[in-house]
Amino acid sequence: MIQYNTHIRVRYADTDQMGFVYYGKYPEYFEVGRTELIRTLGLAYKEIEDRGIWMPVTELQIHYKFPAYYDELLLCKTYIPEIPRATLHTSYEIFKEDGRLSVSGKVILAFLKQESGRPTRVPSFMLDAIEKKWKE
Repeated sequence: MIQYNTHIRVRYADTDQMGFVYYGKYPEYFEVGRTELIRTLGLAYKEIEDRGIWMPVTELQIHYKFPAYYDELLLCKTYIPEIPRATLHTSYEIFKEDGRLSVSGKVILAFLKQESGRPTRVPSFMLDAIEKKWKE
């Protein structure tokens, strides 16, 4: 398993009328964690796209436990729990400052060739980077 931790400060614009982090913000927080985890592989989303690959989200699951609030510093733990073949599975846990689990979730991403828009397997350059990190 590959794991990366990212801290995210809740902005005022992220909250709803009740003062909670708006439920639709958590997928954005997942994306921040995923982007930074991929960066630890020696890749960036821009580089992946420059190599002709898109990575659309095909599935999203979120489980809400405790609300987070404005100005809280959240800890987003992002995981790649298995070596990908056709899709990339990522898991998330977002913890409040007091250590309680606020949200958990999963995202599945596909790989598409930009020129055709057709699905493809995980690109070899990405698989090599994941397998290298996996062994660390």
